[in-house]
Amino acid sequence: MAELTTLESLMEMGFDRNRAEKAVANTGNQGIEQAMDWLMEHENDPDIDEPYVPSVGNVVGGAADSQSTTDQPSVADTAEGTAGGDVSLDVEDNSSKVPMSEEERLEQVRRLEELMRVKQAERRERERAEELEREKQRRKAGQELQHIRQKLQDDDMKKLSDQRRKEKMEDKMARQRVKDKIARDREERAQKFGGVAPVSTATSSQPAQPSPSSPTSLGPPPTKKEYDESRIQVRLLDGSTITAVFKAQEPLAAVRVYVQVNGNTPEGQDFTLLSPYPRNEYTELDMEKPLKELGLVPSAVLVVIKK
Repeated sequence: MAELTTLESLMEMGFDRNRAEKAVANTGNQGIEQAMDWLMEHENDPDIDEPYVPSVGNVVGGAADSQSTTDQPSVADTAEGTAGGDVSLDVEDNSSKVPMSEEERLEQVRRLEELMRVKQAERRERERAEELEREKQRRKAGQELQHIRQKLQDDDMKKLSDQRRKEKMEDKMARQRVKDKIARDREERAQKFGGVAPVSTATSSQPAQPSPSSPTSLGPPPTKKEYDESRIQVRLLDGSTITAVFKAQEPLAAVRVYVQVNGNTPEGQDFTLLSPYPRNEYTELDMEKPLKELGLVPSAVLVVIKK
């Protein structure tokens, strides 16, 4: 039984001649398996259906077609040898083929198609394995990226938490300094005015007798008393009140700080102070002015209002 050439086998399997010639040429006519592998690998090439142009010296076909004509004796050489009578040459026509029967051709095509199916199955399995590996790499890269994002988010949250903790600590220390200052001011006022005896007032039936040891009783009473303290009552947002004594030269900001520390104003609530009568809402510039300059000496009533 004569075997089909690689080119013929590919054409019998349904490949067009142009692709079959390219497969045979690019695989060096090494066999049907190599040619089929090449066709399956390059079936999606954009130039796969462009006309095939064989290179110089490249012969496409089966094993019988690849033999050089120089290997066969010429007709002249054969005639010369026969005339001389030296050697009798029996020339065989290698180009002649034994025709295949239809059953043999179909059997050979069936074997080639089975081989192609095996090759295609192997190729699909290889592509599936490669796709699984690529998917595994993509998932691994995604997990690493997610881990990096989570770490950055955790670092940002830690920095924010540390910053808030630091701000709370600074605010707590500032409040403590204000409390300490108010406590020192109270102690100073208590030490300064705590030993002064109250002046007794004269009744309507008995005139007051000046003390002989008091030098101030010798002269006339002052027409106007200068106060160096102010008693401030503050009405809070919830209606409750707090009262404290401040120096006349202290700024109005000291009263606001006292309300922030001792009042029940919500943390972070911005507020200002208001004098109900005459009505006057104090500004930030007023906070730097002394109580005496604002007319809040010797006593006053203020109201806390939201900004």
